[in-house]
Amino acid sequence: MSMRDVKVCLLGDSGVGKSSLVMRFVMDQFKPALESTIGASFMTKNLVHGDKTFKFQIWDTAGQEKYRALAPMYYRGAAAAIVVYDVTKESSFHTVKDWVKELHRHGPPRIVLAIAGNKCDLEDLREVSRKDAKDYAEEIGAVFTETSALTAANVPELFSQLATKLPSDVEPANQYRPRSTINIHQQSPERRRRGCCGGGGNSAANSTPESQAFR
Repeated sequence: MSMRDVKVCLLGDSGVGKSSLVMRFVMDQFKPALESTIGASFMTKNLVHGDKTFKFQIWDTAGQEKYRALAPMYYRGAAAAIVVYDVTKESSFHTVKDWVKELHRHGPPRIVLAIAGNKCDLEDLREVSRKDAKDYAEEIGAVFTETSALTAANVPELFSQLATKLPSDVEPANQYRPRSTINIHQQSPERRRRGCCGGGGNSAANSTPESQAFR
């Protein structure tokens, strides 16, 4: 069985649950309150799909505006990008479109895109209709699914769909690998009260050595 390295970058507003999605996919865990990512965090996960094994090298980028200038450093050389929004926050869906434009202008020419509407378990608070998001994803040729990091709904399927769309001749990703593991920290009580199902008001894993250099 062949092994393929696939660099994947997660983009989207702060608080949409990017880090919670990564934690759910990699470790099958959910923590209701995570600290904000500084720069980016890095994790890996192998996924067997058909007769291939994909080693996803997942870069979870910070959603705060002040870190946005660092994003090209992380999506450069990526085979795929997952742009995440919060189904209960319409403004986060508008940001998805900004990220897609950015990737089309400056990202790798053959990058596979996925749009993920996180926190789909909060149906009573929904502000973004599934149809609108799905229609947009189809318009740009992106994978689309709604996910819940809390319940694990559609999280493995999101990465499986990415694997299906990757070109057969994708090259192994050559990028910096952190020398240390990712540490997950609990939020302070003040931040924890702001938490929500897809990762809370501030979602993320701790920063890598690379991202610390850019504080």
